[in-house]
Amino acid sequence: MKKYVIKRILTGLLTILIVFAINFIIIRLAPGDPIKTLMGKENDDPVLRAALEEKYGLDKPLTVQFALYLKTALGGDLGTSIIYNRPVTEMIAEKIGATLLLVLTAAVLALIIGTSMGIQAARREGSFIDVIFSGLSYVLNSMPSFWLGLMLIIIFASKLSMLPSCGMTNTRASYTGMNYVLDVLVHMILPVGTLLLIQIPIYFRIAKSSVLQVSNEDFIITLRATGMGERKIFNKYIFRNAILPTITIFGISLAYLITGVALIEIVFAWPGTGRLVLTAINQRDYPTLMGIYLIMSISVAVVMVLVDIVYAITSIYARPFNIFSIP
Repeated sequence: MKKYVIKRILTGLLTILIVFAINFIIIRLAPGDPIKTLMGKENDDPVLRAALEEKYGLDKPLTVQFALYLKTALGGDLGTSIIYNRPVTEMIAEKIGATLLLVLTAAVLALIIGTSMGIQAARREGSFIDVIFSGLSYVLNSMPSFWLGLMLIIIFASKLSMLPSCGMTNTRASYTGMNYVLDVLVHMILPVGTLLLIQIPIYFRIAKSSVLQVSNEDFIITLRATGMGERKIFNKYIFRNAILPTITIFGISLAYLITGVALIEIVFAWPGTGRLVLTAINQRDYPTLMGIYLIMSISVAVVMVLVDIVYAITSIYARPFNIFSIP
């Protein structure tokens, strides 16, 4: 087990390095000039350009820029934003908390709700519940996330005036204490709901297919033939084997949400890294883009390593903690 953990950690580090190098090259080769953006369209002073390129290290060869940035990044310094003239680490630290709050809440809720729906549908295959859940899953899976978010804003914010459509808090109210927490929760409903609805079909399909597959295994049929109760068979044997693919999907989906939540944050004006990414792309802010992509790649690698370790422990040692038990 120790060798497996070390191997997965080394693989994760190698993945981060490769992704870091690819992102660095693609960002530098993309059309656009951050120095021109900083100087302005009407200003073409070669002396000023040379000074700015020297300040941000853009006058050096690409290989030298990569080596220097990698060295500073390993020391925890992600550089200074070209547009904002602020440390990139400081800017990301201000935004990452709001993004993680959105992502983790949606991911955990999607895991519980989607898996529960999948188990219910599998246990009652062909029933009215199965038809409804399956149809709902197909409908939700076909909806683009940004379109779904806009529809929720139109219905619940514009038409019904039930929920706020943007932001993380009501800036006019300036709540404190428990009122502040409740204000944040209210503002989270629509963005979390959007992420939740687009993630539920994934867990539903995996949970349903896994339960059906395990339920038809020969050893399950043998246990039923011996007269063992259906509840005991499910809780002790079916669930333990069927839940493992869901754990893997949880890690993949969590990694996807961390990197793909930017669009939802922009739609709902959520103060996370989404707006920072959009501005950095439009302005060709190389240090900010590299810093954000590095944090994203590290997050994905860490999540995938943790999931692999949990998967291995669950399959070898752990007894199932069944929160989806059905009497």
